[in-house]
This record gives sequence, C-alpha cells and structure tokens, in this order.
Amino acid sequence: MSDLRERPRISGSRDAFQVIAPLLTDLHHEEFWLLLLNKANEVFARERLSTGGMSGTVVDVKLAYKTALDARAAALIAIHNHPSGSLQPSQADVELTRKLRQAGTVLDMPLLDHLIVSERGYYSFADEGTL
Repeated sequence: MSDLRERPRISGSRDAFQVIAPLLTDLHHEEFWLLLLNKANEVFARERLSTGGMSGTVVDVKLAYKTALDARAAALIAIHNHPSGSLQPSQADVELTRKLRQAGTVLDMPLLDHLIVSERGYYSFADEGTL
C-alpha cells in the first residue's frame, strides 16, 4: 500500500485523475489501482491491485474490497489505464464497474468513480452517468 503524506481531497474526477496520472499515463501495459478515501473524501492510500499486458488486466472484486476493508476506507475510486490511448470503456470495464458498485452498496463503502486514463486524458464513469 502506498500511504500518502499529503491527503488530497477529492471533489470530482479531475482531482482523482491528478492523484493517479503520474503513475499510469506513460505505461505500456495495463494496471488497475484503487484510491482509498476517508470520510472527508481525502485520499490516504493508493493501491495497485493488478498488472497486466498491453490489452488488459484481471481484477478480482473480492480482493478490491478486501483491500479497502483492511485499510478501513470509507469509499474508493477505481482507476485503470488503457495503453492504447483509447478512453472508451470496454464491455469488461462496464461489467467490472457494475460489480464494484454493487459490492460497495452492500458493504456501505461506495465506489465513487471508475476512471480510465491514458496520455490523452481520462474517462469518468461518474461524469458520464454510467456509474
């Protein structure tokens, strides 16, 4: 787990993008990360859950929430990169987001957003109304 000295407050997708972009935008392989937030919507940790190949990575919803529960997070933001530069979510991205949202509802630990990032910017499921 990567604890942060500064705890940036997240008030929207741009804030989340700025916290994670330096780690993901230049990669040539896909990675999936979580931003773990406290009740004040401050990021207290960044956690890499998986590293994959050029066109995908495997994410276990149970492991994502175990990580968040163990850290005592109040909420989380899921983020992964698309090395291709495309910001369009795949069907697998949409399905993963649905599963993460449902698990968060049951656990009372909301998924606030899921971002897809590349060197071209980002796509926010929350901003697009698909969360």
